[in-house]
Amino acid sequence: MLLDIVFLIAGLALILAGANMLTDGSSAIASRWGVSDLVIGLTVVAFGTSAPELVISVMSSINGNAGLAIGNVVGSNIFNILAIVGITAMVRPLSVERSIMTNEIPFVVLSSLILLAMGNATLLDPGTGINSVTRVDGIILLLLFAIFMRYTFASAKTGTPGVAETDDSRSASMGMGRAVIWVLAGLAGLIFGGDMFVKGASGIAAGMGVSEAVIGLTIVAAGTSLPELATSVTAAVKGKPGMAVGNVVGSNIFNIFLVLGSAATIRPLPFGSIGNFDLLTLTGASLLFWLFGAVIKERTFTRAEGALMTACYVGYIVTLILL
Repeated sequence: MLLDIVFLIAGLALILAGANMLTDGSSAIASRWGVSDLVIGLTVVAFGTSAPELVISVMSSINGNAGLAIGNVVGSNIFNILAIVGITAMVRPLSVERSIMTNEIPFVVLSSLILLAMGNATLLDPGTGINSVTRVDGIILLLLFAIFMRYTFASAKTGTPGVAETDDSRSASMGMGRAVIWVLAGLAGLIFGGDMFVKGASGIAAGMGVSEAVIGLTIVAAGTSLPELATSVTAAVKGKPGMAVGNVVGSNIFNIFLVLGSAATIRPLPFGSIGNFDLLTLTGASLLFWLFGAVIKERTFTRAEGALMTACYVGYIVTLILL
């Protein structure tokens, strides 16, 4: 138990250091290339911070732990929206570009609805044996991921050059070589830190006799999402809301389309004990994400909205544990 606690603390330290380096390095690259922080957040940062989920879900699929593979993705996406956006907005209200509300966030809602449909295959098609993400489903998810990436890069090419947010003097003055090193070092810190954190947290949870599904939806999901949390909060503090929100949007899309698609292509994944309570929570969180940003106070996540989103996540976790 003592070693698990050490892993927990050391992993958190690496995650925080890595998030700071990744944010500065990515902002410098955005400045040099004339690419917006939003695009960097949707691609480079999102892929890097989703690496822990990818590794854990793929390894879980290979080892036949479907509950952990799916629970990790579903739990991480719920954590990303409700906890990360909520906490980040409480630290600093997030004003984001109009395009992310009309173009990118609908991808988040779409991915949640697709996963909800897959989780109710026996209801939609009574001839289906069990609710699962099949290999065919996995291939379709990977194709949707390719479409999203094609759209993102096409948007970057047609965007206005020089729109990167470069308020941070250290980022603006950083050379390309150093920026690349900082991005790679930051990603390494996030990945290794996330791995250490998950090992420590999982060891503690296993010692307490918690089920695999609950571990995937809570401890592992929160642990693998710590890079997203650290990166989004750091980006918001540095005055880069596009990267903060883009990181969450990109990570959620990566998690369902790439992570779950890759894991299911390796081996079909039955949903098991992960049911409509979890899938509907994810879908509802995605709709709330769009509603708060696009409707209630246009293109801004306020501190009050952040507090409500965080409270919803706490309520979800409490309900999950009590069920």
